[in-house]
Formats: sequence, structure tokens, C-alpha cells
Amino acid sequence: MKAMIKALFLGTCALSTTGCFADKSDSFIFTADLPPSFAYYAVAKYAPAKGETCTVTLDDNPYLGFNREWRTAYKPESKIPIYRTVKGCRLAIYKIDLEINATYGADYGNFSGDTTAVVIREELKIQYKGTFDTNGESTIKGHCQWLFRTVGPKRYIRKLLDCKKIDDKGLVTKGRPVGAYTLDQLPGKTVKLKITLDKEERPGWGDTWFKVPNGWKRCIGEGLEDQRGYCDGNHKDFSSFLMPDGRSCTIYPGCTE
Repeated sequence: MKAMIKALFLGTCALSTTGCFADKSDSFIFTADLPPSFAYYAVAKYAPAKGETCTVTLDDNPYLGFNREWRTAYKPESKIPIYRTVKGCRLAIYKIDLEINATYGADYGNFSGDTTAVVIREELKIQYKGTFDTNGESTIKGHCQWLFRTVGPKRYIRKLLDCKKIDDKGLVTKGRPVGAYTLDQLPGKTVKLKITLDKEERPGWGDTWFKVPNGWKRCIGEGLEDQRGYCDGNHKDFSSFLMPDGRSCTIYPGCTE
């Protein structure tokens, strides 16, 4: 009886247009330890498994999205199938594209993000291959920092999120926090993205801010209409700017001197 039920289930998978989710032996958990107001959005990408001669197109929906509604329905843990069957074609995961998103204000547009990925292959050179601890968990470490700038003649503050990888020595590198694994490493395991946030923000646009003991002052440039507003050695004339909450300020991030 059990064999008959299993056969019926597999047959249903083969006929499905959307694919079947695998059990624990054919899936893994992706999760994230992120700072407050952060969330991730993931797209798991699949292609025909090794030995398959079938093909799929984007119209066949070979990808799976997780945390699409990251603002309102965020879940840290995502159970990701390693293999799926779509239109009778057995697919294997080969990549997870990740967006690390963060909000910095109440308005809908007050957010920024950076991208990274988890790469999955049949084989990998040992130096690129992630490792798992005795609990079956592997951690990808990254460090993010807010970069601030102003836009428009009223000089509204806007922020950009910049994320880099932390290497095995605990040093922040130039690259993104990318992880890499082989297919046979993943069944039943957990891959965690762990992100820390720098306590200090820094200007994100050229020579436009001047550092003072208690923050940063915005150089006036050639006037408020000057969108670039470079200091060009003038560290005496500064402009006000508007914070994301609408306050008019003269120093960032404290607002008032």
C-alpha cells in the first residue's frame, strides 16, 4: 500500500506544471541573522539536472521566490528544494540570488538594498567550497554599511546599503558575501547568512561632506541648485538638508550642532 501511494505521488509530481517540493532529504534550510529593519528576498534558480536531456523555459516557472513580500510577510527560514520536477523534467538548484534589503525611514521609498548569491554546483574546488559544522550548519558572514548623500535642490537625505563579505580571518573584504556549495552537501543542512551593520555611516558621493567632531556637514558647492555640491576645499560654507522624517538639519546624523 505504501509503495502504491509513493508511486502515485511521484507520478503526480511528474505531471505537475509547477513542480513538487521535496522532503527533508532533498531540501535544505536557508536562513538569515540580520540587523533590525533588514530582510532578505531570495530567488532559487533551477536547471535540468545532470544527465537530463529535457529543457525548460522561463514560461515553465523553473524558479522559486522566497520573501517576495519582505516588508509585510518576512520569514527568516526558507525550506528550499534541491531538486524539482517541472513538466516531467528533473531540475537541480544551481544558484540562489539574494537581495539584502533594509529600511531607514517611514516612507515607502526609504529603503535600499544590496545583492549577493549562493552558488551551487555538482563539483567545486576545495578552496571555494563551504563547510558545515557538527550541527549541519554553514554560515556566510557579511558586513553592511549605510552610505548617505543628498538629492534635489532641497537636499533630501538618501541612503545606499553597501555589503561586503567577512573572510575566515574576520576581515571585511571587497567582495560580496557569497557562499558556494555542492549539491551533495546540502540535503537536510542549514545555510545561514549572518550580517552585521557598521555603527558609523559614511558619505556615498565624492567630496561633498566635511567631517567635524560631532558628525558631517554638507558643503554648499555653488548653491542649492548645484546637485553635485563638491567642497572643492571650501570648508566654511555649508547648507542645510532634510532628513528622511522631514526635519531640516545642519549636521548629520545628529541634525543640530
